[in-house]
Amino acid sequence: MMVQEHRMAVTDALITQRREIESRLKERYIERDAAISGRSGDLIRVISGPRRAGKSFFAMHQLPQDGRFGYVNFDDERLAAREGDEIIAAVKEVFGAPEVLFLDEIQNLPGWELFVNRLQREGYRLILTGSNSQLLSSELATHLTGRYLQTTLFPFSFREVLRTRGTLVTATEKQAILARYAKTGGFPEVILKDLEGREYLSALFDAVVYKDIVKRYHIRSVPAIENLALYLISNIASEYSYSTLAKVTGSRSVHTVKKYLGYLEQTFLFFSVPRFSFKVKEQITANRKIYCIDNGFIQAKAATFSENRGRLYENLVAITLKRHEMNGLLSCYTWKNAQQEEVDFVVRRQNQVSELIQVCTHIGSLTTKEREVRALLKAGRELQCYRLRIITESEDRVVEEEWFGIKGTIIYEPIWKWLERDGLED
Repeated sequence: MMVQEHRMAVTDALITQRREIESRLKERYIERDAAISGRSGDLIRVISGPRRAGKSFFAMHQLPQDGRFGYVNFDDERLAAREGDEIIAAVKEVFGAPEVLFLDEIQNLPGWELFVNRLQREGYRLILTGSNSQLLSSELATHLTGRYLQTTLFPFSFREVLRTRGTLVTATEKQAILARYAKTGGFPEVILKDLEGREYLSALFDAVVYKDIVKRYHIRSVPAIENLALYLISNIASEYSYSTLAKVTGSRSVHTVKKYLGYLEQTFLFFSVPRFSFKVKEQITANRKIYCIDNGFIQAKAATFSENRGRLYENLVAITLKRHEMNGLLSCYTWKNAQQEEVDFVVRRQNQVSELIQVCTHIGSLTTKEREVRALLKAGRELQCYRLRIITESEDRVVEEEWFGIKGTIIYEPIWKWLERDGLED
């Protein structure tokens, strides 16, 4: 009798979940600029990305394209401590004979990796989502032994945000949308529910720090990682050194700082951009620049970050390039010479430096223009790159520039235009 009651409880849970997914499939869906890799193959497909970036909703809307599917959300107390065979029997009963299984929040099932590997061997095509702290790339490689493909989903890009507004959006409206997007970021609930977002994003940021990092890795010195996260979010688009971060956290160990920073990057709060060098050792040892996965976090959590639109714009460009880098389209770096002249982004495609990008709000000041242009021309000569771009708030022209005999053609482009084409080659 007890076994039958357990089976009925699992079946009832999946019936409820089937109704939920059918209801959600009727909700408005904004097409994402992402695709699940290897849809027709038998490799396990894992969707990763920041908390609340829309991974589950994205996956749900891919399912009808894949044939008959089954869905199990393991964030359900009725499925706690259930056996895998019991769950699969209920899936067959509720969903028929599914070819594809979408296993949501899979990390809540004890021994999930053994269960998933067995299902894959039995011929099921699998889609997994779950907590970032449990489905890190480094651990997936161990748990799934190379039998998976990963798709990373970021918060909404500017182009995706524009899709939420319909097809007819004027240039003036796009600039207004960008002004808000630069502050509030692209998390779906902030965009689609038109939230101010500060309280929501502050709570989300804290959830990642405390649930995905402190709790998962049993961090003893909680103030140290709190101070590190606060320092980084308040110094976006700035260089850092591990020795500086060690002072911030009050840690004597650079190793500990590297470990904490690694956790913050693995859980998609921050990412680093290395300095470009043809010498591998220099590239490894040079300072890096820190960026945040979403501008909304900056406004919600930064303690000393004034409204510096230049840095907010630079972070938007960095997010776009990072997303393309994770999809294998390019590699992204910064550049600095011995005279401390800087270029914000060096874009490398197919092992060649293909583009150099500066980001600033306005180029009207002669001092600003000379600084940005001089660095671009010098970097272009050193790196043998002739596609030079300055992204600003409103400049839109192509100009032949020169600095003491160094010549180059510089494209000046408004940031809303660059983001609208998603930073792809024009």
